[in-house]
Amino acid sequence: MRYSPDRPLGVAPATAADYRELARRRLPRQLFDYIDGGAYEEVTMRANVADLANLLLRQVVMRDVSVRDASVEVLGQQLAMPLALAPVGLGGMMAPRAEVQAARAAESVGIPFIESTLSICSIEEVAKATSRPPWFQLYVMRDRSYAEDLMARARAVGSPVLILTIDLAVVGARHRDTRNAVVGDPNGWAKLRRGIDLASHPGWIRRVGVGGRPLTFGNLEKAVPDASTPDAFKDWVDEQFDPSVTWDDVAWVRDNWPGRLVVKGVLDPEDARRAAASGVDGIIVSNHGGRQLDAVPSTTRALPDIVDAVGDQVEVLADGGVRNGLDVVKMVALGARAVLMGRAWAWAVAARGETGVRDMLKVTRADIDTALGLTGHTSMRDLDRSALYEVGRESLM
Repeated sequence: MRYSPDRPLGVAPATAADYRELARRRLPRQLFDYIDGGAYEEVTMRANVADLANLLLRQVVMRDVSVRDASVEVLGQQLAMPLALAPVGLGGMMAPRAEVQAARAAESVGIPFIESTLSICSIEEVAKATSRPPWFQLYVMRDRSYAEDLMARARAVGSPVLILTIDLAVVGARHRDTRNAVVGDPNGWAKLRRGIDLASHPGWIRRVGVGGRPLTFGNLEKAVPDASTPDAFKDWVDEQFDPSVTWDDVAWVRDNWPGRLVVKGVLDPEDARRAAASGVDGIIVSNHGGRQLDAVPSTTRALPDIVDAVGDQVEVLADGGVRNGLDVVKMVALGARAVLMGRAWAWAVAARGETGVRDMLKVTRADIDTALGLTGHTSMRDLDRSALYEVGRESLM
């Protein structure tokens, strides 16, 4: 039988790869590639996954691991496991009101959802749908008043953590988006190709194009009123992302944000030291999922040196290539307080909505529990590099 985008696979999805395949079949090509792709030749994006896979857990037996605890405290909040759902721009184009669905799933397992500046659902809509307000991710914009307004909106709904993304001074080239005519010269042929792609996915049109309305950037609807128009989105990004930002601008954010402040996009130890000196509460070791500058280190390579550089001055989190609970355990063993998972939840919500994200997170939690027990640990707080066979940049060269 020929596969229909509206027909589920013959087996229940069990892994991030399963959800990725379902998402690929259900989404228009331009949307799937937007989530799935990386910058340039996607070397760093692949390395994020491969370098995590190359880390080996040290299995230790005959210890009393009858009681195991995956909970941790991160940025003043108690989490059921050291995981948060990363900010994903245009998430609500993957499923109807996808950010709300993902936030509910995250809350159901006791972890945070991070609302993106570029989300389809607004920060107010997500906060209203959950009992614990989401964390909020912010880009530094040329129009500081707009950024200040976004911070005020996040404060008003009770967001406890602001994540300032700092690795988008300029936007890296994503060749998949060019091939799909999402970026580039918006001529008539390019628009026709995009339209044909959408029209060939009637299930997506029914579920999201119609059922997911309004398709606006909920946090930017005054600036970019139509999220289904890639050209307007790109124009706004080109106009507003600020390449003149320096560490001095962290003080401006501090003046407008009384809660916990984290900077996201640090790969270099010296940058990590500057971040700690700037007064932030945490840093996220990240290469933007391999979506910015290609041929930079994976976060697995970068993480140990950054942890060593800042010690306990700030909390260190990480993202990049996290697909399951074993990856979470590995990054925590390398020194991360918690990790962010992005693409995996976007695939899951595209495939099966809130149910998909819930199931994926339950499997992730079970993975963590298994890894704790079979590495001889009873608590995430006891994990360190001794739980790994291969640690450090040299072992991954």
